[in-house]
Amino acid sequence: MTKFINPGLMKTSRRNVLRGSVLAGAAAMTGAAVSSKTVPHRANMTKANETSTKLYKAADQQAKDTTAKVADLSGYTRVKMDLVAPPYAPAHEQIATGGPKIIEITMETSERLMVVDEDTGASVWALTYNGSVPGPLIICHEGDMVELTLRNPSDSQMEHNIDFHASTGALGGGGLTHVYPGEETVLRWKATKPGCFTYHCAPGGAMIPYHVTHGMNGAVMVLPREGLKDRDGNALKYDKIAYIGEQDYYLPKDENGEYKTYEFAGDDYGDSLDAMRTLTPTHCVFNGAVGAITGENAMKFNVGETVLMIHNQANRDSRPHLIGGHGNYVWETSFSEAPMTGLETWFVRGGTAMASMYTFEQPGVYAYVNHNLIEAALLGATAHFLVEGAWDNALMEQVVAPRSFET
Repeated sequence: MTKFINPGLMKTSRRNVLRGSVLAGAAAMTGAAVSSKTVPHRANMTKANETSTKLYKAADQQAKDTTAKVADLSGYTRVKMDLVAPPYAPAHEQIATGGPKIIEITMETSERLMVVDEDTGASVWALTYNGSVPGPLIICHEGDMVELTLRNPSDSQMEHNIDFHASTGALGGGGLTHVYPGEETVLRWKATKPGCFTYHCAPGGAMIPYHVTHGMNGAVMVLPREGLKDRDGNALKYDKIAYIGEQDYYLPKDENGEYKTYEFAGDDYGDSLDAMRTLTPTHCVFNGAVGAITGENAMKFNVGETVLMIHNQANRDSRPHLIGGHGNYVWETSFSEAPMTGLETWFVRGGTAMASMYTFEQPGVYAYVNHNLIEAALLGATAHFLVEGAWDNALMEQVVAPRSFET
């Protein structure tokens, strides 16, 4: 089970939070002059930080200088969506009723010390949306507007923002949503393309992979207004959603091979960059931690239920497989394309989210794994689905129980 530990975050103000390593992009953007004596966690700006900062400044300036007309929101109905923690999905319509909507959501950034693996004691200062890895699933329909209020609490150590792969313009919104501790912003964007999409924090330069590999990512599902369909145009409906966020961590170790611990979020910045440069994750887990959705935490379904499995991987390729089941319908890219059918293993491109659908036919425990089995068995990329119902011998039967035989 994912466990959170918060020994008490260091109180910060807008002034003392502008530090080099933790807020590399922010310090450059504001032109803040901060001495090393007052900034205990300072690191040198890299060229990547500087280049990315220029991009965000340009995007922000473009928005300020625009002469575009105010968006016409007539005909839209405002609705509030209450986001829920993974692996679950918020209440939503599969087939849109009425005209387009403005979906109002609120997300708060949270920096939390989280146990990644209880067996080894490995932990990470997770950077999160709404306190979970992955961030909550957002669901809307093509043509809807998503209106996000993004808040960064005053006790945060870092600035944060959000890049929606489903949106259009301003670096996916990343150029318009930079919030310092104690600030909030509101971004509205139109869902023009149906499918599943990644969102993630992207403060600039090396801080982009740092935030993403510390858990700050999630998924948006943009449904067609008429709902999901097969290649012949027949309606496809699901009973439940299983939202899987695959997270690769690169946790620093000391000279004895033990996982290092840090007092505050951001203190691991330099060590983490060194670990990340190896391109070899120490952990590859589902929903934040080893075993987060296995055993007692397994998702529960019934024989006959159809489940839409949404898989997000913001950084690396993955190959999900449902042991004992299949991908009856699989959308690796867009809902505009006809789904692939009858897949044994499907593909998640790094930096994307996708969906697969299966109707359970047998009871028992199903393991949902990354079928790079090294990552599944050794690094933690495994989830469990517990399915209840009657067994069907016509699909599978143990004809002879294990017994000894003579040679």
